[in-house]
Amino acid sequence: MTVPDRIGPYRVERLLGVGSFATVWLGHDPVLDSYVAIKVLAENWSHDLRVRERFRDEARLLRRIDHERLVRVHAVGELPDGRPYAVLAWADRGSLRDRLAAGPLPVPTALHLLDEIAAGVAVLHRHGVVHRDLTPGNILFRSAPDGTPDPVERVVIADLGLAKALAAASGLTARAGTPGYMAPEQDDPLAVVDTRADVFGLGRLGIRLLGMDGATDPGAGGARDPGTGGTRNPGAAGATDPGTDAPKGGLRLRAGVPQQVSTVLRTATAHHPAGRYPDATAFRAALQRAVRERATPEQPARERAAGYRSTGPGRGSGAVPRRTLRRLGLTAATLGWLAAVGATTADAVPGRPATSVTVAGGRVTVALPPGWQGFGDGWAGQYGGDGDLEPGVVISPRPRRWLADPTVPGAFVGVSTTAAARTTPAGFLAERPHADCATAPTRRTRQGNIDWTVISFACGGSRSAIVEAAGYDPDGTALVYAQIVPPVGSGPDFVDRLLAGIRVR
Repeated sequence: MTVPDRIGPYRVERLLGVGSFATVWLGHDPVLDSYVAIKVLAENWSHDLRVRERFRDEARLLRRIDHERLVRVHAVGELPDGRPYAVLAWADRGSLRDRLAAGPLPVPTALHLLDEIAAGVAVLHRHGVVHRDLTPGNILFRSAPDGTPDPVERVVIADLGLAKALAAASGLTARAGTPGYMAPEQDDPLAVVDTRADVFGLGRLGIRLLGMDGATDPGAGGARDPGTGGTRNPGAAGATDPGTDAPKGGLRLRAGVPQQVSTVLRTATAHHPAGRYPDATAFRAALQRAVRERATPEQPARERAAGYRSTGPGRGSGAVPRRTLRRLGLTAATLGWLAAVGATTADAVPGRPATSVTVAGGRVTVALPPGWQGFGDGWAGQYGGDGDLEPGVVISPRPRRWLADPTVPGAFVGVSTTAAARTTPAGFLAERPHADCATAPTRRTRQGNIDWTVISFACGGSRSAIVEAAGYDPDGTALVYAQIVPPVGSGPDFVDRLLAGIRVR
């Protein structure tokens, strides 16, 4: 293969990958001094009008949706020989296939990753698009933008070349997908292919991530995967492996995987679409319920069934809509940390209100303002070195309504050793801006046994003030974080009193 010197205005650095329909090069943008991935239609397909249009459709879809969970399109162009190309954001941290090739991922990491993948697919489904080719090679990782080191990378969905608008994805469609991850109905040119085909793909990805036999990729072998350097099966038009259409017998999941997750993956990979979850959002909600039930055995079954919890954006059935986030003056990055699950221990005496809550076996104690309650015993998405959730608790007069109702005051308190290992309290707070709010100068105060860095935001509307605070625990080994929405008219000393009531040992 001849390596071009330039593609449009971009200098070609090296080959990233070769697939059935396209070649992807790493390019350098001299104007912005940045690297990009340039996807060029393969020469052998350049005269096929259907393939050319499919190639352009991918760029149009990505450009139209333009979401951080999908690979973003910067520009499109055409080579002198007429072949189209698309300039994409470069996934500089490789693909899921690359990582799985090195061995199984830790179970908490794999569960979190499956949740993130489902969130990306849910974006497509909300825009009326079905991907149809969800494989490890199409799950990419990209460094987070400067100034947002947490998370240190983003999970993005790539290779929408097989995706179509749902209205056009049924009836006499070309068979397309990767054996082992492709839904059975994709092998039938007369079948309706809808979001449930992607649910099947999510289930197969879950089995790959969490199964005892996860080191064996049912879709492995073949050409290089575009844009990632990983391998993928080019035989979209070949025969499927009948043994991988759906899991047979009992799923052999690794130790540490919640038992209920097996049921979720079985449902997702049902042979008939009617037996699966309707879309990625429903799959994600079921996955989170399965994980939460393992983490919250004390929570009454009635409450688990009702879906009670505090949650971040897009977190399944309890998710707070984006319009609500904007109304509350809270950012998605912030609320992603505010998912407390489980049960707290309160020092209530029969007939008297509780005065404090204790979590993490007594490690963290938070004094309750009069009339407030505690809920939760874990910081969702924040795992310690042992793989378990780190401590976290929501306190509020109505803790289960705090995120969803802007008129309800409250606070989230979390403690993280992993956060302390990678950043400072000031750096941690810098990751949590509130773009639509006015920011007060940063102040420092010692309350209780913690030296706090505090930033206040005036946001207007129903939730007029938000306070972010962080500091080290007395040993300096853990970062203590609090987000506070004070009661209206509570006075400037309310925050300091609440911080003074947070004790970590």
